[in-house]
Amino acid sequence: MRKLFKFLKPYMLFTILAPLFMLLEVAMDLAQPMLMSRIIDVGVKNGDKAYIVWMSIGMCLCALIGIVGGVGNMYFSTKAGYGFARDLRSAVYRKIQSFSFANVDNFKTGSLITRTTNDVTQIQNAFTSCIRMLVRSPFLCIGGIVSVLMISPKLSLVVLTAVPFLVILIVFLLNKGRKLFSSMQKKLDRVNTVMQESLSGIRVIKAFARSEHENNKFRNANGDLTEASMKAMRMMSYAFPMVGFIMNVTMILMYLFGGKMVFTCQLQPGEIMAFSNYITQILMSLTMSSFTLMFLSRAGVSFRRVNEVLDTKSDIYDGGNTDLKIKKGEVEFRNVSFSYPGQAGDPVLGNISFTAKPGETVAILGATGSGKSTLINLIPRLYDVTKGSVLIDGVDVRDYTLDNLREGIGYALQENVLFTGTIEENLRWGDEEASSEKIAKVADIAQADSFVEKLPDRYETVLGQRGVNLSGGQKQRLCIARALMKDPKILILDDSTSAVDLTTEAKIQTALRNVFSEMTVFIVAQRISSVMDADKILVMENGSIIDSGAHNELISRCSVYREIVSSQLGEEAFKE
Repeated sequence: MRKLFKFLKPYMLFTILAPLFMLLEVAMDLAQPMLMSRIIDVGVKNGDKAYIVWMSIGMCLCALIGIVGGVGNMYFSTKAGYGFARDLRSAVYRKIQSFSFANVDNFKTGSLITRTTNDVTQIQNAFTSCIRMLVRSPFLCIGGIVSVLMISPKLSLVVLTAVPFLVILIVFLLNKGRKLFSSMQKKLDRVNTVMQESLSGIRVIKAFARSEHENNKFRNANGDLTEASMKAMRMMSYAFPMVGFIMNVTMILMYLFGGKMVFTCQLQPGEIMAFSNYITQILMSLTMSSFTLMFLSRAGVSFRRVNEVLDTKSDIYDGGNTDLKIKKGEVEFRNVSFSYPGQAGDPVLGNISFTAKPGETVAILGATGSGKSTLINLIPRLYDVTKGSVLIDGVDVRDYTLDNLREGIGYALQENVLFTGTIEENLRWGDEEASSEKIAKVADIAQADSFVEKLPDRYETVLGQRGVNLSGGQKQRLCIARALMKDPKILILDDSTSAVDLTTEAKIQTALRNVFSEMTVFIVAQRISSVMDADKILVMENGSIIDSGAHNELISRCSVYREIVSSQLGEEAFKE
């Protein structure tokens, strides 16, 4: 609750006003049966028309005041509930943005989506229910009990006998519902995960004609969610008939004993009618309390899930020196080892050491799974080293703030991610204040200007989600241009020219050397043609650097490098 209070604090006035208006409505509801009783027992009995009129006017006024109370409660509870949910959802989203890759992998993307949307909505609904029904129901119940005791303490025993049965029923449903609602949210996580994977990989699914397989996978996940939901709703559905049965039995007993008391003049007819209304109010308030508490039980599950996100500490955190910035771009790996969180067995990287001087181009070559992408992910701290240290300009990367560190690094990821918006908006991710001339310049260096200029709207061309209206090579060139917009001291190209033809790739590398001659460049590639001109080539195998040097040096001494060259260029490559 302390964590919730932080998000409720800005809406505390609304949170207080909503129950006050609800109390006004409850007071009017409790007054109505008593006024009706007076009309029958005094006005009708004595034939006093004026009395009946005045009491009727009183009932109308009570109804109008009750409407004001109800509308006021609805307005202020909605203001508080939606504002609270907005701030909580924003806090969860900001927290997710601070997560490292390891944190995201731990939660899974689908689960994080569920927690940010559905779980926050469940908490919001429970909160608004609290300041509506959990105010109305208890006070209506207490007021009703006081009223029946005032009318007839003897007959009120009928009501007091029914209350324990309802309480037992509520406690049973709460205990049963907590497990069922927890299962529901986990099944919903699974549905969102399957959907997210299917939509992001829709082209692969269609290319491999696996639509039926994915349909079955989603059908199974959706079926599991439906089954879990049905169990929870079935449990809730039992409450209505059981409560209805208790209410009906109570009403029968009330009329049975109350009727005898009327015949013996212990009660007036109007009092019996008022008594009947109060019993209905008491039992209905207990029923609504039971359902509200069940929603609270579900919200409790959701709050625990949201709290897991808010309480998770990112294993990537800011360094303490806010003045540190990358100035030269020298990179040193010093006895670096790395294992993914929870990984068993040998580390992904073992005892890696090398230095990249400012202005050097360092290529990283190796078989799939040799640790190339993992190695460069350690430079901008997408992951932190397990042992050893990565230094930039002689300073451990963990001493930089994340913003200052990543501001000096341009990164074209292995996965080409572009966002919905114009080409210019995507490029401005690297520099929001960039001029049109700078945008055209970096696009030209990345060899993107040639195809952008042919588009009808040029840089104002709107890209679909993930850049679906561009080819793979076009997306890669835009991603390189976006990285260059930062004027980085260090540029990382993670297999980011794999979809580009050899001629265009050569033009990109030539332009980089000519324009950014002092920038340290890391190139991860599979093609020998991409790395041959690098100042230093690191050959990786099973998470280790087995050799490093220039192309000609490695040709002469590294058998693994020779095999790669031979497999791609043939034996002719060794005759030069």
